[in-house]
Amino acid sequence: MGKYFGTDGFRGEAGTTLTAEHAFLIGRFLGWYYTECKKREGSEEPARIVIGKDTRRSSYMLEYSLVGGITASGGEAFLLHVTTTPSVSYITRVDRFDCGVMITASHNPFSDNGIKLVNHLGEKMDDETIGLIEDFLDHHLHVFDQDWDTLPFATGDAIGTTIDYIAGRNRYIGYLISLGVYDFRGVKVGLDCANGGAWSIAKAVFNALGADTYVCGDKPNGLNINRNVGSTHIENLQNFVLENRLDVGFAYDGDADRCLAVDERGQVVTGDHILYLYSRYMKERGKLIGNTVVATAQSNFGLFQSLQEAGIETVKTDVGDKYVYEAMKQGGYRIGGEQTGHIIFSKYATTGDGILTSLKVMQAMLAKKKKLSELAGEMRVYPQVQESVQVKDKKAVMESEELQDLLQKIQGELSGNGSLLVRPSGTEPVIRVGVEAETKEQAEALKERITELVRDLDERN
Repeated sequence: MGKYFGTDGFRGEAGTTLTAEHAFLIGRFLGWYYTECKKREGSEEPARIVIGKDTRRSSYMLEYSLVGGITASGGEAFLLHVTTTPSVSYITRVDRFDCGVMITASHNPFSDNGIKLVNHLGEKMDDETIGLIEDFLDHHLHVFDQDWDTLPFATGDAIGTTIDYIAGRNRYIGYLISLGVYDFRGVKVGLDCANGGAWSIAKAVFNALGADTYVCGDKPNGLNINRNVGSTHIENLQNFVLENRLDVGFAYDGDADRCLAVDERGQVVTGDHILYLYSRYMKERGKLIGNTVVATAQSNFGLFQSLQEAGIETVKTDVGDKYVYEAMKQGGYRIGGEQTGHIIFSKYATTGDGILTSLKVMQAMLAKKKKLSELAGEMRVYPQVQESVQVKDKKAVMESEELQDLLQKIQGELSGNGSLLVRPSGTEPVIRVGVEAETKEQAEALKERITELVRDLDERN
C-alpha cells in the first residue's frame, strides 16, 4: 500500500483526508498521462476516461474536481453518473476507455469517500501507475525519463471535453439482463440497495427478468448510504424478507461490488456459502475450470472442509478481492471471492459484482429447483467471532514478537479444528481479529486473549 492509495483505492474522510484538490490533481495526472502515452505511440487522440459515482453528497464534489483536472490536461471525461463499481469496470473494458474511475467508499459511512481506478481492461490499476500518481501528489514525479515539477495545461482546442454517458450505464444493465438464463416469474425477490449505486440498476434488471421485486434501501439522499441498510446491516434485509414472505433476498453495499443473501427463512447466506453452492453447481455441469475455487484467509474454515468433501480444490489468498482476482487470473480459475460477498465470476467480470452474483444465485436455485436454504445448508460452518480494535500504529502492533508468539500458541491450541486471522485493515486504523473454533465459547475466549494483548501493545507504543 502507498501513502494515499490502499488495496481499494484512495479512501478517507471527504474534505479532510480526501479533498477536492486531491481529486483535481488525480484528474490532472490521468488526463495528461494517458494523452501523453498515446502521443508516444503515434496517436493524436486525447485520453478517454469514464467516471462513475455512488450516492454520497461528496461524490459530486469529487466528480466535478476530477473532471476539471482531466479536461484541464486535455482529456475527455465520460460521465456514467450514479452507478456501481462493476459497471465502471465493464464499460471501461468493452468501450475501450484508457481507464475508469469510481468515486465511492464502498461500505463506509457517507462521511467517507474514495477514488477507485481501473485500467483499460477493467482491472484494478497497476501499482506502477498508482505510484506515479502518488509521486505527482507529492510533487516529485519522474516519468518518461524526466522530472515534472508541474504538468502542462491544455490550451485552445486541446482543452478536454465532458460527455454525458448515461448510455454506458444502460448498456451495462442490458448486459446483466442478457445473463439471466432463467425466467424469474413467480419468484418473490427482495433487494436491499444500501441507498447506494445499485439503487439505479438492480430493480430494473430483476423486473426485466420477470421477478416479483420488492426493494428497500432505495431512497438515497446523499447522507444515508449504508446507514442501517445493505450488506453491512443485513438484519434489515432479514426482516424485510420475513415481513413480505419473500423467497429470497439480496443485499448490496454502497457501490454494489458485494452481495450477501438471505434465504426464505430469514437466515444469512454469506459469500462463503455462495462460493460453495455455486462452485458445486459449476462442477456438476463441468464448468469448474481447474476444479478449483479461490478464497481468502478470512473464509470460514468450514468452507474449505466442505469443498474438500465435495471433491473441489481451493487456493487461499490474502484478504482482498485484488488478491483473489490475481490468483484467478494466474490459474485461469472461474470463481473466487470473499466471505463479505465480493464474488468474482471471471468469465463475465474482472471485479466483484453484487448484482451479477445475485443473478448467479438465482440461476443455481432455479436450475436445481431448490430453495436457497437447502443449497446453502449443505456447507458446514464453524462458529466465527470477529472484532476490530482501533490502534495508533498498525505496523508496530502487528510486528510485535509478543503478539506473534501468542498467535502461534493459539494456532497450536486449535490443532487444525479452526482458524485464526489477525490483520491490519487496509482502509482504517484498526487491527481485525477473527477466530473460528469448534464452539463459539472457545472462539470468544481465544479472541479476547488476542484483543486484550493488541490493546495493551497499542498503549505501550
